[in-house]
Amino acid sequence: MRPATRRNQTVVSVPVHSPGGQGGLNCCCCCRCFSCLHLEFFKTGPGKIKLTEFFLGLFCQSLALEYGSTCSGSMSLSFQSFFTNVAWCLLTTLLLLLCYVFSPKSISLIRSSCFEVLFNSIAAFSYLSTCSYLGYMVNIVLKPLYIVTPHYEAYPAMSAAYLLGSIVGLIYAYDAYKSYRFFKGYRY
Repeated sequence: MRPATRRNQTVVSVPVHSPGGQGGLNCCCCCRCFSCLHLEFFKTGPGKIKLTEFFLGLFCQSLALEYGSTCSGSMSLSFQSFFTNVAWCLLTTLLLLLCYVFSPKSISLIRSSCFEVLFNSIAAFSYLSTCSYLGYMVNIVLKPLYIVTPHYEAYPAMSAAYLLGSIVGLIYAYDAYKSYRFFKGYRY
């Protein structure tokens, strides 16, 4: 993306095609299927980070649904805040991934806007805060039940969920830093 100045106007030109060539998948030796997809994005640094955020968030959500829903009443608001945070971050990350895969133009447009910086910063803060609150409640409420009750699966699963959520929060913080550098004009 190169800004060009014409009579006190800034014109932003965006590349039309992906730098890696044609999009899509090779179906056989002579044709390409799903050419509207820009799958080369997943080979880049931001693509790998977004995929990591998405799949680790999905794993946190599945742990919370499978093991935390039975004891959510005893953990007060910590479970609901953690689950809500994971859900909105997961949805927004999925929408960003879809935008990046279907439109190569959106990669440079969205990453160079302040949306990506703000979203990643807020996601990092909310992941780290809800995971710390969930970790406190898991150790106060579920650990005594785990010590007393044999084969109590909620404590190890929810411990894994808040620890993995903290890692996801750190990944979002790293992505916010990289997005800020991209926003300021530094390219990878």
